[in-house]
Amino acid sequence: MNLEDKINIVKNILKDKKVAIGFSGGADSTLIAYLSAQTAKDTLAITINNHLLPTGFVENTKKATETFGIKQEIISIDFYEDELFLSNNSKRCYTCRKLMYDEIEKIANEKGFDFICDGSNISDLTVDRPGILITYEKGFKTPFIEAKLTSREIHEYLDKKNIPYSRSTTCLATRIPTNTRTTAEKINRISYCEDYILKNTDCEIVKVRDFEETCIVEVDNITELVCSDKYIQINDELKAQDYKKVALNLSEIDDNESISLDYAEGSFSYKLPYTINIENTKKQLKNEIFKDSHDKLELNNITINANGLITGKNFKTYETALYGFMDVLKKLRRNI
Repeated sequence: MNLEDKINIVKNILKDKKVAIGFSGGADSTLIAYLSAQTAKDTLAITINNHLLPTGFVENTKKATETFGIKQEIISIDFYEDELFLSNNSKRCYTCRKLMYDEIEKIANEKGFDFICDGSNISDLTVDRPGILITYEKGFKTPFIEAKLTSREIHEYLDKKNIPYSRSTTCLATRIPTNTRTTAEKINRISYCEDYILKNTDCEIVKVRDFEETCIVEVDNITELVCSDKYIQINDELKAQDYKKVALNLSEIDDNESISLDYAEGSFSYKLPYTINIENTKKQLKNEIFKDSHDKLELNNITINANGLITGKNFKTYETALYGFMDVLKKLRRNI
């Protein structure tokens, strides 16, 4: 299936519906909003400002919705008032999405929008993002997952159509290690440092990971820092913000996520970075299960292991293996 075919699947899902979208202005929600503006009966973009987002976040969403000619609701939620979120335990992304999606659901229902969706895509399911469980629990629609669209394909389509989007929309609290308390002081320092690097380089994505006295800088263009010696002034400025050590992650940020299987002679394997909740996954697969145990589910030609290892056999081509994997992927229910 080519990219246009997948886009048409999304359009058909949205066609003639009253669509409410959790809208951040990033690539995924931007494409959903763009396609919905073309095909839906009505579109409402709901933006949550949790006061933990990159500079210019709200303004960027306003520009996008005005360009697409769709309505927008901007809701302010002060996450600093939520003790569970501030505790920053292993469920932080789950907690964050629940706080936001409770509000999105409320607004959508009040406005009469009965089709609520987000921009989750199929490659999101191969990384450690437990917030997807809230999407499932709420019953929000995921057109990109249904169409098997990856992040790379979404970026490709946006670039081809010259549709602008923000490449930096992730919550700044994700820069703080789990089980380390989130504070306004930490968030403000991270925000300042990221803004400084963005303003003084040609990088489009910057993340400053906060480890108390040490920070690790991640960017999408390391050459821009190293070859121009800009790292010297960045080092000095970040140390002026009370970091004693400033490190640079030599692996560039790559937001073009896709899915690639280890495939040979009709068989494949893929190790997910999280464990599988076997009982909850059984409920999604229903009559597809051939054999099950406490730590494994066996389908006709795919085996799901509780440790996150997914294997398959008897696939004639790589493409059929990939699509078989994707079909199962959207039915998996993970542990946090």
